[in-house]
Amino acid sequence: MASGWSLLIGLVIIVGASLAAWFLSPKGDNRTLWRSTLILSFVSCYLMWAIVFLAQWHPLIAPKRSDIRPERVPE
Repeated sequence: MASGWSLLIGLVIIVGASLAAWFLSPKGDNRTLWRSTLILSFVSCYLMWAIVFLAQWHPLIAPKRSDIRPERVPE
């Protein structure tokens, strides 16, 4: 079972990858483009993963069974 540590571990990995992209981007005229593209891609992927992870971990809507007749559901 996943825990809250997954979010922190993923964040550490993303920060490390972003730092690597910052320092290891190729030198030249497009250095800023490389840096921003890689860092924004890492952050976007992390945010999408974190939102989906949290949505499954703490759902907003409780699941309901559809195979039970309403009059048979206990209160």
